[in-house]
Amino acid sequence: MNRRPTSTHSTSPPCREGSPPLSTDNNACVELADLPGGGMAVFDSKRPDLPALRYTKEEWEAFREGIVRGLL
Repeated sequence: MNRRPTSTHSTSPPCREGSPPLSTDNNACVELADLPGGGMAVFDSKRPDLPALRYTKEEWEAFREGIVRGLL
């Protein structure tokens, strides 16, 4: 994922943008923003009118662990 200095969401922190390998053909991607305390905000770049999904540090770590372990 690339680090971007600013986000298209004016009230959000700087974002990292990533495009899942299987969705690159339709330009679908998400933006991730680090939140204070280790949390993460997730944006749908195709729908900037929607609010971000915000996760605590513990929620984000559990999500990532689920992916690494093949549970998700």
